[in-house]
Amino acid sequence: MAESVLPHDLDRELPRQHYSRSIFSHLLILFGALIAGLMTILLFHNILPDTAAEILIDRDRDSYPFTVQNVMWIVFFLGLGELVVRVRDAVAERAQVHEGYLPEDERTILQTPELRQIYNQARLLCGPGGVAEGRFLPRLIQRVVLQFQTSRSIDQANSLLNSSLELCLHEIDLRYNMVRYVVWVIPTLGFIGTVVGISLALAYAGSVDLQDPTLLAELTKRLGVAFNTTLLALFMSAILVLVQHVVQAHEERALNLAGQYCLDNLINRLYEE
Repeated sequence: MAESVLPHDLDRELPRQHYSRSIFSHLLILFGALIAGLMTILLFHNILPDTAAEILIDRDRDSYPFTVQNVMWIVFFLGLGELVVRVRDAVAERAQVHEGYLPEDERTILQTPELRQIYNQARLLCGPGGVAEGRFLPRLIQRVVLQFQTSRSIDQANSLLNSSLELCLHEIDLRYNMVRYVVWVIPTLGFIGTVVGISLALAYAGSVDLQDPTLLAELTKRLGVAFNTTLLALFMSAILVLVQHVVQAHEERALNLAGQYCLDNLINRLYEE
């Protein structure tokens, strides 16, 4: 006879599987972003005129394709990949409100039997291996119901909901640490490219005949190329910051909807026996 699997053994195994799937999905999106960055560089190389290619990918540099601009494009697309992950999660969080976890009519009052059923459903969905594992709304429902079942106090249940929403908001903010790092590192790379470009331009000026009539024109050209990295970096950072704020606001609105849903359909329906 096959040995049966105890529930707590299953609870330990399924989170590992879900965590592995989540990490794999995240890495897959980042890999796609990396490929998109490389394809963009290749596209720019093939279609851009000399002036634009000099600004965007520094195509005329001796070390091409290993230029600061190309590194910045790859980092930029990795940042966009992180934001795609955040958009995916925000859409999934927003969809939870429409799953019907709680009664939404105007007459239902929640007592012990109904609360037990709601708790079991939320635990099943957001528990290990559940289709909504890690989502905010089922977690909020679990906490509030458990608190009310323990204390029989609507005020304490409402207080726990508010505290949980604050923790979830902080959790959302932590998820953007990598995006914030990318927003910081791109201008840093741009400044590094500018400093290196200026150094190379000055080294060139010191290695040629000062009476050469083309010296000034060539030196000006090299200095212009040096400042292109900073210009491009600031442009990339501006785009990433804009997209980050839009996506983060979308994710925070999804959490806000989850909190309102719990307040309207759970807290306001509780009955102190």
